[in-house]
Amino acid sequence: MTIRTDSGLVAVTGASGRLGSKLALRLAAEGARQRLVVRDTTRAPRLLDGEPLPESEVAVAAGYTDTPNMVRAFQGASSVFLVSAREAPNRVEEHRAAVDAAVAAGVERIVYVSFLGAAPEATFTFARDHWYTEEYIKGTGLKHTFLRDNLYHQGLVHMVGDDGVIRGPGGDGRLSSVSHDDIADVATAILLDERPAQHDGKAYDLTGPEALTLTEVAALLSQVTGRSITYHPETVEEAYASRAVYAAPPFAVDGWVSSYTAIAAGDLAVVSDVVERFAGRPAQSLASWLDDYPEEWDHLLPA
Repeated sequence: MTIRTDSGLVAVTGASGRLGSKLALRLAAEGARQRLVVRDTTRAPRLLDGEPLPESEVAVAAGYTDTPNMVRAFQGASSVFLVSAREAPNRVEEHRAAVDAAVAAGVERIVYVSFLGAAPEATFTFARDHWYTEEYIKGTGLKHTFLRDNLYHQGLVHMVGDDGVIRGPGGDGRLSSVSHDDIADVATAILLDERPAQHDGKAYDLTGPEALTLTEVAALLSQVTGRSITYHPETVEEAYASRAVYAAPPFAVDGWVSSYTAIAAGDLAVVSDVVERFAGRPAQSLASWLDDYPEEWDHLLPA
């Protein structure tokens, strides 16, 4: 795929977050013009020497429902990279507000970070939010591309409890988790493709190179940490009971538990070649990611 550097302005939402910042650095490396949409200017991504990213502007908005500032942030942009909002009961409404702001600003294209298997009756409850958002974007008439990511490698290390046990109703199902780096590479290729129309209306499944069981995930974590980490399959009832101590709202608990039931159902076992096709290299495995990012799992090390 040929990358162009003369494309229009790209607005990157969530630019201070894990995914948005990685994309911003890649766009800067390609010489692309971009506007970094953040809540706090001090958290906008910068070069290693602290200098601002070249060809970049910074726009501030309090959130997706901060309509006046979102419209201003998107004005003049030809494309918007829309990172999904944090899980919340009004998440879809937040997404709709951001999409409406893009329409009002005259944006041509949205590249939206969705989820693998997004559907109105998806096992994973949060995947339903993504489907409703996708449908709303389709209804606007904007050109669009959906990046349907699997669970992140980074999220797996946070499934481990303080006792070194991953607990959940995942059965012996498999999941093909993916790295933020791979998603950022694919997004860069799509946003800067010299033939953008070939991505219009497409939904791409972004996964790692292999599908692992949670037992295999635990074994990999044991290997790198030198600590015994295991997987304990729960029933759904046990999963809700074991999470009651967090006093979290029901929508959050439903999301936590259903991420495991989606694994058990085989919904997250898909392995695609999208990363390799767009990035020109194999997708990063969980084992490789653990090697590259030891700071992400150092909390699991023996005391």
